[in-house]
Amino acid sequence: MISLKAYLDAYALPKAKAASDVKKSVADGTRKMAAPLTNSAEELLPVAIAAYCSALQETGKYILNACPTSGEELQKKLHELNESLSLSITRETIEIVRNSVQELLRDWSRRTAKHYLHQTGEVRELLLLLVHTVESVGQSDQRCAQQINEVTMRLNQIAKLEDLTEIRVSIEKSAAELKTSIDRMSTEGKAAIGQLQGEVSTYQAKLEEAEEIASTDSLTGLCNRLCMEHQIERRIEAGSPLCMVIIDINGFKLVNDEHGHLIGDELLKQFATELRSASRSHDLIGRLGGDEFMILLDCTLPQAQLQIDRLREWVCGNYSIQKNGEIIKLRVDAAFGLAERKPKETMKELFNRADAEMYHNKAVAHTQNAVLKL
Repeated sequence: MISLKAYLDAYALPKAKAASDVKKSVADGTRKMAAPLTNSAEELLPVAIAAYCSALQETGKYILNACPTSGEELQKKLHELNESLSLSITRETIEIVRNSVQELLRDWSRRTAKHYLHQTGEVRELLLLLVHTVESVGQSDQRCAQQINEVTMRLNQIAKLEDLTEIRVSIEKSAAELKTSIDRMSTEGKAAIGQLQGEVSTYQAKLEEAEEIASTDSLTGLCNRLCMEHQIERRIEAGSPLCMVIIDINGFKLVNDEHGHLIGDELLKQFATELRSASRSHDLIGRLGGDEFMILLDCTLPQAQLQIDRLREWVCGNYSIQKNGEIIKLRVDAAFGLAERKPKETMKELFNRADAEMYHNKAVAHTQNAVLKL
């Protein structure tokens, strides 16, 4: 990734000196380029800033995919840094953003490693439990087998006796010992199996809880992006009718800029609640990130269009949010992009069509202020 601080230093210098500095950095190994810069610093600066901001945004998205549990917070902070960079472009701002990104990534990597280490430990405990149970059952079987073997030897000895009374007594004794061995084997086996079932149930609950956390958006409680992608793949494999809806709140950035991210988060939670309330029980709703949501509809396009029209009327409108004892009223509108899956169409192709439709509708409403303080 290009060093923007070094680039801004070059930007402040005459073009000839800037080119010399860039070539020197190449020689020092700090910046490798396939060819020397042919454009002026003035022309390249906006491109470099845009590339850097895009890299921050993509980093947050893929980090969220890598570990949803710890990636949500990091993605949000990277987004905030991205916004601060777009508002003020100075060497000091670039330096602050660079240091903040390094610190955030370092902290995220440590927390993520700790998270996966904890999960690995739980799986290891379950495996050790299984091994211990198997060993216990094996030892119990060996003891009972030894006792049964002794009874078998005694029966062989009985066969050599000639006194019927003595034979009868010996058989009764052997039968009693055999029954005791079998009863104890059954009791110990049931106890071991019961213990195993209890422990497995405990770990199963933990794994189900971890799986739910990994598939849930921590802010809204909706499905996260990974969960939605998994559900799309399942529907594609089944070959059932599928419509995808991409929803993006118009002008959401204005809310964060004017009222702060806490109010923005509260608006996202309320919007998600309204989406859930207006959707049918079998519709799958998820948050892709930021102010972007997705709905999967298991129906054809005409049916999906009717549902989207009803949704738009329900979720768009007035919202009230408390801030320091004050009620903030916001007027919310959103852009909807609807696409029905075509035969042999991939998930990415379907998503691109729905996303393009959403941005088209957003462009149509671009002249309107969709989120305003009343």
